[in-house]
Amino acid sequence: MAYDVSPTARTLMVLELIQNSPGITAEHLGEKLGVSERAARRYVAILREADIPIESVRGPYGGYRVGRGLRLPPLMFSPTEALGLVMAVLEGPRGAADPVENALGKIIRVLPEPVARSTDAIRRVSARGPDPGARTPDPEITAALVSHSTSARRITITYRRHQEEWPMDVDPWAVVVRRGRWYLLCWSHTKDAQRVLRVDKITKVDPQPTTFTPPADLDPLAAVEEHLAMGWRYPIEVEIDASLEATRWWIPRSMGRLEPIDETHTRLLASTDDPEWYATQLTAIKAPYRIQASPELQEASRNLATRLLAAGTLGEE
Repeated sequence: MAYDVSPTARTLMVLELIQNSPGITAEHLGEKLGVSERAARRYVAILREADIPIESVRGPYGGYRVGRGLRLPPLMFSPTEALGLVMAVLEGPRGAADPVENALGKIIRVLPEPVARSTDAIRRVSARGPDPGARTPDPEITAALVSHSTSARRITITYRRHQEEWPMDVDPWAVVVRRGRWYLLCWSHTKDAQRVLRVDKITKVDPQPTTFTPPADLDPLAAVEEHLAMGWRYPIEVEIDASLEATRWWIPRSMGRLEPIDETHTRLLASTDDPEWYATQLTAIKAPYRIQASPELQEASRNLATRLLAAGTLGEE
């Protein structure tokens, strides 16, 4: 510990150590603070003079502990600890009126500004509905990614896939949580393209001196959901006889990318590994639509229509 730490700061550190390690001895306090045992006892005495109930127990299992009736001081979190708390809350189901969500908001409001900015960025850029198969990423790696994204700092990451690792130079635009899975939305200078990377597959983060400017109109969650809708086995193109605004009510962003053809027609571009499932999702569209250049989806839609007619659930309106 640095020797220029003030007595007041050391006294507060003693309180934190006793709170975190009930039963800690004066000897161990001195070791943690880099002072003598006698000096550690003096800091304990200062706490008692401030009416903080520090109890001491003699014997081989004795030491200092905080007594009952103490009004706790403001909580102190490192960036990793604060983000770990946010990660724990985001991985559980919750709603707008959830008391845990409300408590988390209060904690973020009293965190130091740099820590609060990073943790609140993650809290806001997240989608509800955890995926049971999602893996929790390393909190330190995640904290570093969030910190560099909020400060717009270019980084070099090490990415693992299929038991192999390779470096990538990226601009970390945002860390996004979608259904319990953590993603890094970034611009890869290695690939010269936008990328969505699994945070749990990133094993190392090294900052670079270069900064970047993210896209002005960036919607991180929308960008990740549209990206995840592409790249599957069967490409999909659907033309819908409705405006872009109307179509957005029927087609969520996770279903693919919507493009306006004109004021009354919209194109849906996506891909899927399960045409039968996708055909079912298209039934939410409340306007005529045509499946273009997607034979697997066309067949799945015909089969679905046949089943619905046979069941008597599809008829004339």
